[in-house]
Amino acid sequence: MPTEKQAVYQRNALAPSLLAGLILLIGIAAVGGGAFLLFQFLITILALIVGWFAIQAKQWWWAPAFLAVAVLWNPVFPITLPEQWWVGVHYVALLLFVLAGLLIKTPRATRA
Repeated sequence: MPTEKQAVYQRNALAPSLLAGLILLIGIAAVGGGAFLLFQFLITILALIVGWFAIQAKQWWWAPAFLAVAVLWNPVFPITLPEQWWVGVHYVALLLFVLAGLLIKTPRATRA
């Protein structure tokens, strides 16, 4: 049991970040194919969710990074990059999601 001086944190962004990381790894195989559209939708939605959790945690500096991910993977107005660039960007986004999932945390409300 934590004492009164120890803060207890919850990581709301961890689950969507890990899910996005898994989708990004699988999505590397879909780059350039027809299934890539599905991966674009999923990554865009998860980037907006993680960005929202960052804002709720008052760690606003994560928000521009996830807004950039949402814009880059946006399926409505797609950005065309060469396939080699997409693979590299997938790995960068994977690292971003995992770091954010581990570092974005909020103090848990204590029960009275």
